[in-house]
Amino acid sequence: MVRLNAQTKAPPSAGVSEVRVQALKNLRFGMFVCWSFSTFSGKEWTPGVTNVNRFAAKDCDTDQWAKTAKVAGMGYILFLTKHHDGFCLWDTKTTGRKVTKAPLGRDVLAELRKSCDKFGIKLALYFSEGEWAWPDKPGGGRYQANGGYNPEMKKAQLKELLTQYGPVEYIWFDHAVGDGGLSHAETFAFCKSLQPDCFIGFNHGDQSDADIRLGEMGRPGPLADQSAAGPHMKNPAGKNYRLAEFTYPILPKHEGGAMWFYSLPQHDHLCLSAEKIYADYLGALKHGNIFSLDVGPDYNGQLRDIDVKTLRQAGRYIRGEDAQPIAASQLETKSK
Repeated sequence: MVRLNAQTKAPPSAGVSEVRVQALKNLRFGMFVCWSFSTFSGKEWTPGVTNVNRFAAKDCDTDQWAKTAKVAGMGYILFLTKHHDGFCLWDTKTTGRKVTKAPLGRDVLAELRKSCDKFGIKLALYFSEGEWAWPDKPGGGRYQANGGYNPEMKKAQLKELLTQYGPVEYIWFDHAVGDGGLSHAETFAFCKSLQPDCFIGFNHGDQSDADIRLGEMGRPGPLADQSAAGPHMKNPAGKNYRLAEFTYPILPKHEGGAMWFYSLPQHDHLCLSAEKIYADYLGALKHGNIFSLDVGPDYNGQLRDIDVKTLRQAGRYIRGEDAQPIAASQLETKSK
């Protein structure tokens, strides 16, 4: 197993070439795909699952995801590889809690990589830093209130993701249940040692080494405006930020069910408008941001019909095939 010396230093993020920064900015708009145990629980967080059969999908259509992203004018897909429950959507060798041991029995990340390549879409990855079921810190009790301590497992999983699935545009690290025992500085250095051009961001927690500012429930805004990163970002701005991302779900607020994952069948008619999405796309362009719109595939790994319809319409606005529904003078008001 790869070990990271605490003194290991990656090249400072400020050293990332402007060409690479501009290439990521040029992706502009992406699809954030969240699919895991929570798809089948109707809840945002689904702790305590011990049987991988809880992930009950019997099919998956990554071509549909990538094709829809393409027609929506999106440049990339941000894929949830592992949520806080520890269920891995790739064929990891680190644990049996993985999709290839579930009824689906397929490496979803590998299939998505092929679909992205087929449709000319780039790939970024979401990864929960900690897990609820990870053990206590040796000799130190529970590492963190919601998550355990397993830095070697975290590194082993990141090594698989960054060496077996091709180039990764950026990693969206979720700090909601802690860093798993590997600090953000160590996480940054380790990832950069494997893919130097992969941008690294953390939705909150220490931002010192991050080179992309993440914005969970964020909004368009200049890089200097840390408030645009949304309500979860309570930390000072990172000194090495090169660009900003913001993300939110395509589902409007509703009672019951999840927001980031597929909700419930009774909510299949709910969706934000293509006009709202297009306004925030324009806001992203204005401020040099990238905008990741979250969708949750259903029980069979398909995007909802209403999501596909809405994204197609957004794509028509982006390509100028339909008249723009918003004037530049309205942009700041409509995007909030």
